[in-house]
Amino acid sequence: MTSGATGQAEADRGEQSGLRTALAGLTTRGRSFLAAGIAAAVCAYVLGQSDLLRVGLLLAVLPLVCATVLYRTRYRVAGSRRLSPARVPAGSEARVHLRIDNVSRLPTGLLMLQDRVPYVLGPRPRFVLDRVEAGGRREVSYRVRSDLRGRYPLGPLQLRLSDPFGMCELTRSFSTYDSLTVIPRVEPLPPVRFSGEAKGYGDGRQRSLALAGEDDVIPRGYRYGDDLRRVHWRSTARYGELMVRREEQPQRARCTVLLDTRGLAFRGAGPDSAFEWAVSGAASVLVHMLERGFSVRLLTDTGSSVPGEGADGFAGASQESADAAGLMMDTLAVIDHSDGTGLSRAYDVMRGGNEGLLVAFFGDLDEEQAAVAARMRQRSGGAVAFVLDSGAWMREPADAPQTLDGDEERLRLLREAGWTALSVPRGASVNELWRQADRARNDAAAISGAGGEGGRA
Repeated sequence: MTSGATGQAEADRGEQSGLRTALAGLTTRGRSFLAAGIAAAVCAYVLGQSDLLRVGLLLAVLPLVCATVLYRTRYRVAGSRRLSPARVPAGSEARVHLRIDNVSRLPTGLLMLQDRVPYVLGPRPRFVLDRVEAGGRREVSYRVRSDLRGRYPLGPLQLRLSDPFGMCELTRSFSTYDSLTVIPRVEPLPPVRFSGEAKGYGDGRQRSLALAGEDDVIPRGYRYGDDLRRVHWRSTARYGELMVRREEQPQRARCTVLLDTRGLAFRGAGPDSAFEWAVSGAASVLVHMLERGFSVRLLTDTGSSVPGEGADGFAGASQESADAAGLMMDTLAVIDHSDGTGLSRAYDVMRGGNEGLLVAFFGDLDEEQAAVAARMRQRSGGAVAFVLDSGAWMREPADAPQTLDGDEERLRLLREAGWTALSVPRGASVNELWRQADRARNDAAAISGAGGEGGRA
């Protein structure tokens, strides 16, 4: 986190204020002694009592001497902080480990260790450390917890020094801090086959021919373990090194998770609001699809994706799933409402097609935005929509029905366009809605198949 040099720099800046800084560190006891000493000295001068004057001088000088000695004391102390874990879901606890090393040749006095934390994470932790021997260390820890996602700074670490008589206390601050990332809650989801609706976007990985024909193969350099029967002799003679056929290449199934962040589409705030449910649902789907081997992209209504993705906007096959999930979770940890009024930007991003499975989390949709969302279905192999009525989430369940006629009309429009659309009631489970979406898709496929058989008959 920091080193003794930082503490020394803080001390050098403090010397510029001189006596004022030292006197500012006097405790209530030190100020009382100083006031009593001055009063006794004045009384001794007025009454002509030399003995009382000596007592007054002793009382006044003692806190001043303690402040001067403490102020000029140079402790070379190094501090470090370790988070376990550094990324924690909302509602879960993380432990912060603090370590103090005395890197000087002199023992320290009594130290009070204090770490600055946002009030959202809990009370400010304080620890009293007894005398630390030369070259010694002390380790302490505390827990933090937040129900609100976000990125919270921890630090800087502060050391409060005190003299043996408790006359003066001075604070030394380290300069650096760490960040705790509180990510959305993630629910485990059951494996379903939404992507079976479109050819080329099945479960897991597929393989497709790169090019056809002996003359159209794409050769690559020989690697240890390659089958010698795949050696392409014409390319070997041309390039002067052993080349093998690359007849087939892995192709990952794709999934786009669309999160509606429009401020006008969500009302209410807090961990139980509709918007937080949508963020948590998007996080759950992202992690689930990455675990199944999909190449995943996180898209918002503004048309922006997670930074650091592949060239085509998706987490590429060469990227580790854990790294991709961590990057997206960090983005969702700090995502907030946008100022946008529509979904047209996200639709423009998807105009290129080849989006694979599309899973969307929508807020309140008017007729125009529902039509834009319906057209997105043409750009994907399969589409699942979770529509949240933020007004219903703000009402108590007994006050009004969860879905209104307008909401049913929006759902009908999406379903007619090919979406598997579900309304999200207040407090619903992402896991259960995921299962309901699978059943709804299967029912729609069965009805479509029955209708086709009847027409053929």
